[in-house]
Amino acid sequence: MMLATEANGVVALRIVKLMRGGKSARSETELMVREKVDAALEATGSLMAGASGETIVRGYRKRVAANAKRLRKPKSFRSQNRKPRPK
Repeated sequence: MMLATEANGVVALRIVKLMRGGKSARSETELMVREKVDAALEATGSLMAGASGETIVRGYRKRVAANAKRLRKPKSFRSQNRKPRPK
């Protein structure tokens, strides 16, 4: 149940980032897809090696926590793909 709650928070953070658009949103989308594929491959390999469901969920929770931490970091004005105002 915790994984679902934590993942929901990351989805909300990503939606906000994607709504802003620009290069940052494009990069986030590409990263999200790569992470999903990597996580699925890792989980499949672990299951084939005999890992428990609890171990698989723990791996997903670590990835979700890392994404939440990254997405919560405040960004500088320039990193939000905005042009500085002319003086």
